[in-house]
Amino acid sequence: MYVAVKGGEAAIRATHDLVAQMRRGDPCVPELDTRQIREQMKLAVARVMNEGSLYDEDLAALALKQSQGDAVEAAFLMRAYRTTLPRFGSSAPLDTARMAIRRRISAAFKDLPGGQVLGPTYDYTHRLFDFALEAAGLTAAPAVTPGGAPLDESMPRVPDILGSEGLMEPERALPDDPAPCDVTREPAEFPIDRDGRLQMLARGDEGFLLGLAYSVQRGFGANHPFAGEIRMGETSVRYRPEDLGFEIDLGEITVTECQMINQFSGSKDAPPQFTRGYGFAFGHSERKAMSMAIVDRSLKCRDLGEAADYPAQKEEFVLYHCDTIEASGFVEHLKLPHYVDFQGELELIRKIRREHDERAAEPALFTPSEAAE
Repeated sequence: MYVAVKGGEAAIRATHDLVAQMRRGDPCVPELDTRQIREQMKLAVARVMNEGSLYDEDLAALALKQSQGDAVEAAFLMRAYRTTLPRFGSSAPLDTARMAIRRRISAAFKDLPGGQVLGPTYDYTHRLFDFALEAAGLTAAPAVTPGGAPLDESMPRVPDILGSEGLMEPERALPDDPAPCDVTREPAEFPIDRDGRLQMLARGDEGFLLGLAYSVQRGFGANHPFAGEIRMGETSVRYRPEDLGFEIDLGEITVTECQMINQFSGSKDAPPQFTRGYGFAFGHSERKAMSMAIVDRSLKCRDLGEAADYPAQKEEFVLYHCDTIEASGFVEHLKLPHYVDFQGELELIRKIRREHDERAAEPALFTPSEAAE
């Protein structure tokens, strides 16, 4: 019989108080400010904005504080808040070629137009603890002296360089250039077009996509990618109001873009060439953008006539299970009462066990040697 959980509203209020107490921690330690999170934990803020599907650094910092640093719970808060916001239109496509570059590298070309820009990265650090960071408030940010010539206003993307030689798979707009689908308003239907696929990957869990990207390189995939280009910086968001008839600049956002290059031996409809995988993420999110680009190329197997033999090539598997909020909700719902279901299974197991014991207790009609004869 199902027995209702006792406590009700009073228990819930007490839980809120306990969570707030645990979140605050030792009152002798200064409380963490959301501005500190926003400015000093930017990579965590970027992850919450990506998986929460909402670009707002202040809200992402608040979500991280409220969730005690739990990135999945913080993304859940962002998604829930996002559903309350009105939608008044879609922005114009971002022109990332005109991005204000802070970091831009290519593993495919050493000398590329505009040059390599190493920028802020942990790639060249020693991965040793910096205990000076424990002296909070006593260390100042190191001074950065600008050097070298100013960056070009427009930097061509590396895949476009290959495209000028006809060696890169072209990106063509669909006939009549329809508006992209919106996976936040319409349920995904498979097979799904690439615009919906990229949206779902952009909202996907970074760790899950990273694992799939790793699987592709370890042998559970037919492609070994090259990092054609990774760029990070600020780009303008523009919008065209119907009553004005021209675009206006709404401001800048920090984004990371990655294009992976993969060899393609060709098919009956396409010549041998390079193909691309595309990744795009809010903030400084290189690992997410790279993983997304690798998985995007893996999911293009159907479009290129390749066999879908590996997990990262299974569109429905990847896109349904990469969503952080859906996955955490389905797993964590197991914490809710399942008394009736368990009691049913318990009685079933008891019945089967009794029948098993009764059969075991029955006298054998033949000895093992007789049964063999």
